[in-house]
Order: sequence, then structure tokens, then C-alpha cells
Amino acid sequence: MKKLIGFFLQGLLFIGPIAVSVWVIFKVFDLIDGLLRDLLPWEVPGLGLVIILVLISGLGWLGSTIIAKPVFSYFDKLVEKAPLIKIIYSAVKDLLSAFVGSKKSFDQPVLVKLEKDSDVQKLGFITQTDLTELGIGKDKVAVYLPHSYAWSGNQYIVPKENVEPLDVSAAMVMKFIVSGGVTSLESNNSSDNE
Repeated sequence: MKKLIGFFLQGLLFIGPIAVSVWVIFKVFDLIDGLLRDLLPWEVPGLGLVIILVLISGLGWLGSTIIAKPVFSYFDKLVEKAPLIKIIYSAVKDLLSAFVGSKKSFDQPVLVKLEKDSDVQKLGFITQTDLTELGIGKDKVAVYLPHSYAWSGNQYIVPKENVEPLDVSAAMVMKFIVSGGVTSLESNNSSDNE
């Protein structure tokens, strides 16, 4: 029974963030669509979706301009004062910026040997090369190993000598990992060269 409950809770951890995001987008879309039906004498299919896309893009543009930086900086300082919200907000913000922000973290693909005497290696990405703030010596690096067919992974601290940099695009390595190794490398290589 404990294992069943554990699997259920693990499933909630995987599904929860996706479900909450979809629910919030649906509710905002429904709200905007309802307002448009009340305000406009005619119905325009898809206008609510267009408005949401424009609003999100506008917020992204504002977030990247000098004018909005003080506002977002103030909001960040406000969030810093709320302990639980701070953890969730900063983790989500860092994760999103790792994939699409100006501070991309998954741009150094590597082949990692987790055990020195093993021939088994995993594909991953170096996320930190300097771990001195954690009290970890300069001979180790932080490596993120994504899971196949999932938006999750594990963080490992490994000796630098167990890490072999790869001379391929980070996007190709991520596709290869997420697909479980079934993605076609030839088509990826040809599209990367174009």
C-alpha cells in the first residue's frame, strides 16, 4: 500500500505542474473569451487565443526592455520575502530561462561516466563548472542528465575527468535523450549544417 501511495504521489509530481499550467491558460482564455463575447456585437473565432499570445509576448518584450526591469526587479524582491513562493518562483524562473532565456544552461552537451570503473556512460549537460559556493572542490562539475520521454532528470556532481565534452549541438543531444535514442541522427546532422 505504501508503494502504491508513493507511485501516486510521484505521478502527481509529474502531472501537477503541467495540469496547473494548462488549467491557468484555459481559465484565462475562457475569461478573455467571455469578456469579448460581452463587449463585441459579433463573434471572432480564435480572438481570445490571439490576445493571450499577444499579452504573453508583450510581457516577454517588456521583461527584456530597460523600462520594465525596475518593475520586475521590484516584483522579484517582493517574492524574495515570501519563503514558499520564493522557492517555487525562482525554481520555475531558472528552469524556463535555462531552456529559452538569455542564460541558457543546457548548451554544453557531455558524455558522463558515473562510475570510474564502469563502461556505462550517459548523455547530459554541464550546468555549473564552479561549485565552490557549495563547498565542493574545483575538481568537480554539476551535470544534469535528462530522462527519456519525460520533462525531468537528475543532477549529479561528478569529477571533471569523468566528463567528455561533445562537439555536437545541444538541441540534437536533447532530442536524442528525450526520444530515448530513436531520433534520426542523420537528419539532425543535415538540418544542423543547413
